[in-house]
Amino acid sequence: YVPPQVRRAQEALDDKKREELGRLKKMVNGLINRLSEPNLSSISGQLEELYMANSRKDMNETLTDILMSACVTAAAMPARLVMEHVLLVSILHHTVGIEVGAHFLEAVVRKFDELYKSDAEGKECENLFALIAHLYNFHVVHSLLIFDLLKRLVSTFTEKDIELILFLLKNVGFSLRKDDPLALKELISEAQSKANTVEKKLQDQTRVRFMLETMLALRNNDMRKIPGYDPEPVEKLRKLQRTLVHNSGSGKDTQLRVSLESLLNADKVGRWWIVGSAWSGAPMIDDTDSKTQQKLHVGKVSSKIMALARKQRMNTDIRRGIFCVLMTSEDFLDAFEKLLK
Repeated sequence: YVPPQVRRAQEALDDKKREELGRLKKMVNGLINRLSEPNLSSISGQLEELYMANSRKDMNETLTDILMSACVTAAAMPARLVMEHVLLVSILHHTVGIEVGAHFLEAVVRKFDELYKSDAEGKECENLFALIAHLYNFHVVHSLLIFDLLKRLVSTFTEKDIELILFLLKNVGFSLRKDDPLALKELISEAQSKANTVEKKLQDQTRVRFMLETMLALRNNDMRKIPGYDPEPVEKLRKLQRTLVHNSGSGKDTQLRVSLESLLNADKVGRWWIVGSAWSGAPMIDDTDSKTQQKLHVGKVSSKIMALARKQRMNTDIRRGIFCVLMTSEDFLDAFEKLLK
């Protein structure tokens, strides 16, 4: 039971909050509508100020909603427009904090997963893929996610998948080759073997051949064989990014090294890639296993060591376990073995 006066106060608070959010949405929308390469600097600065003045959660949700509605449409979006929107996210990701990029990335990947499963007819999947590709181009996310997506597409290998693989390779293929040539090589050989098995089932076999030729051109680092490949716009915007972020060395440090599976299961296993993200779900590790291990450790070590551990403020069982292992090991090899166990 909620008393009437408390209920009234709660309703007034909700209305006030709704009004604030509406005002915030209007402001962010106005800034995003004016977004272009020359005024990126001033708009990112104004958004930074809004981040300082409002709660991060509200800002992240508002910004993500507005960017998604601007970039994810049934018609194919102009590449330049997508790049500028993603560049803005990457600048805020570096200057405000990694939760900005992480929130946007999770929303994009979830939306892609949902549309991919529902077999949407429009160009939404390509637009979402363009967003993910440029998040990788502007050092928000690590190549691990891109390879996960490509592996998923290669495993199903329908006509739509081939289209998306081509689209992604055209956008980030050479960057992938630079970052992880071995993983790209494995992916290409997997795609070749898959193409050989399903070639007869697909009607559009020229598309498959074209995709394999593109992959071979990537492997041989031959840019001329990829039609319409132009790295110039991305390079130009990367330079702009470096000047706006002020610290060119921070590019690789803030990359989110997160896999597709982790992003899709974030509600079940928590968001470990965001420092300090509150989470109150089921434990990530099976409880029974950890309890037996704790009992084992406590049984083996003396009470003297346990008292020492408490004195050193080892306040969780895992910390106490590691402390006891380090204190009671004969040498580094013994410690290594025990820690592994």
